[in-house]
Amino acid sequence: MAEPNAKVPAENTDSAQGFAFALTAYLLWGFLPFFMKAIAHIPAPEVVAHRIVWSVPLAGLVLVWLGRTEDVKVALRSPRMLRMAALTAVLITINWGIYVWAIGAGRAIETALGYYINPLFSIFLGALLLKEKPSPAQMVAIALAAAAVAVLAFDAGGLPWVSIGLCLSWGFYAFFRKTLPIGPNQGFFLEVLLLSIPAIGYIIWLETTGQGHFGDTGMTDVLWLLSCGIVTAIPLMIYANGAKLLRLSTIGIMQYIAPTMIFLIAVFVFHEPFGTAKLIAFALIWAALVIYSGAMLAQSRARRAEQVSPAE
Repeated sequence: MAEPNAKVPAENTDSAQGFAFALTAYLLWGFLPFFMKAIAHIPAPEVVAHRIVWSVPLAGLVLVWLGRTEDVKVALRSPRMLRMAALTAVLITINWGIYVWAIGAGRAIETALGYYINPLFSIFLGALLLKEKPSPAQMVAIALAAAAVAVLAFDAGGLPWVSIGLCLSWGFYAFFRKTLPIGPNQGFFLEVLLLSIPAIGYIIWLETTGQGHFGDTGMTDVLWLLSCGIVTAIPLMIYANGAKLLRLSTIGIMQYIAPTMIFLIAVFVFHEPFGTAKLIAFALIWAALVIYSGAMLAQSRARRAEQVSPAE
């Protein structure tokens, strides 16, 4: 999903260009299940490896075009920055792996739930690790999200690990990614660059043992795997350049576009089962997001009113 530490505009205003960029990125993420379903016959670890490898040249070209390659050179000379990037790289790999597997396994509804819960989990994480105090509305929203997970766990006889895994991996990724003192485009390139070393080794091993799909199973799979870099890097790059032109409140509302699209695709296109328990769980989640978003917009309007009000 979205790059977590993109800059917000200095004027705290939205721009049409920023909105167009962010909307494009979220729509691309929303349609991504179609791509992942088309390559569901390829094991998820292999797909993730190719997402990593083919993202490197694309992300590198963007940095060359932006003239920001020096930032990466500085990061590569910093052991501390490399350790931090390695941690976020591992977390994003786990997130990608769960997502790719879940779509192919017919569990897209659970991926939508995971990404719906994510902003509420980030608030919980901030309260737990940073001692931030959630507002009453945020606490109610978190409680409703927890109730939704409990309903699904009771119905399935176990935790909805796909939703929880996506939520935890992305939540911690966003948390630690904020501590990486480098821009979003540079940070993404650094992550996939570090990941490319084991990813290339894994792909070579698959091909030499006859288990790979790159070249041995026809050109169709080759093209699908080459496209993994495009569907991974392009939306992230578009989003990174759009989010810095939008207010945080706008981004907060727009982030529901992708999971909503995933949910609709899962139910009406992939025809995944959507029983009473899931209906109750999603009703609780949607209620939580309405409360959360309403409180966020109210806070944003209050801050803007304070900025424009004349001094006493």
